[in-house]
Amino acid sequence: MSRIKITGDSTIDLSKELMEKYAVDTVPLYINMGDESFQDGVTVTPSDIYAYVAKTGTLPKTAAPSVGDYLEFFSKLKEDCDEIIHFNISSEFSSAHQNALVAAQEIGGVYPIDSRNLSTGTGLLVLEACEMAQNGMDADEITLEIDRLIPKVEASFIINRLDYLAKGGRCSSLVAMGANVLHLRPMILVKDGKMEVGKKYRGSFDDCMVKYIKDKIGGRDDLRLKRIFITHTACPADTLALAEKTVRECQNFGEILDTDASCTISNHCGESTLGVLFIRE
Repeated sequence: MSRIKITGDSTIDLSKELMEKYAVDTVPLYINMGDESFQDGVTVTPSDIYAYVAKTGTLPKTAAPSVGDYLEFFSKLKEDCDEIIHFNISSEFSSAHQNALVAAQEIGGVYPIDSRNLSTGTGLLVLEACEMAQNGMDADEITLEIDRLIPKVEASFIINRLDYLAKGGRCSSLVAMGANVLHLRPMILVKDGKMEVGKKYRGSFDDCMVKYIKDKIGGRDDLRLKRIFITHTACPADTLALAEKTVRECQNFGEILDTDASCTISNHCGESTLGVLFIRE
């Protein structure tokens, strides 16, 4: 039986424990601060980004792994496996997938997948692929099933502050200022591989977060109740406890997985962002 390795880029936002449990390796994206370049989760943390923005007022730039990075990453892994299924952040957000494709063609036996998603929206697919490989499915079968699941992933976040989105050019500074004055907390959702603004909530972050979670999963009978991610950026412990309590009140998920967002994701949305991510039936 072919030995299959499941991998991803650093935006899949799985915890260290989950990556060890499922033997998932990742290739880091780059975070560029001024003239210095750092590897997401390796030589830079989200707290470093927040400190840099607070000090400089500017947002770091993110960059995809190069073709050379992927050639090195895949080549090393192929020493101990026959095939690699590799997950990337949506190709609408980064050239990571395109670069992985170029490297894969040179090496062979590598299947890059455009998740059309980000963060644990991609992470959900990674875990599904790991379980399929453990159950003896071959690479072609896994990639076909993942293609079927991709449109069923629902990823969204509620944003506490819009200044990071404004600095990144994803909304105007005027809109960000107005939202701040009015205590508006917009929902950002991933649709067709792109980000768009959804419902806007008003009030304290915790109150808005509870409404957001109830809107996303409350009263629905079309969800796969196997697992759900609560993924966040620097949220207080009581906020996370409230989020988990709300999820439990809404649905009986088998696994509720709490994960911190990577540097790449944190760089776009700032502190105190929280999302629930899951798969529909």
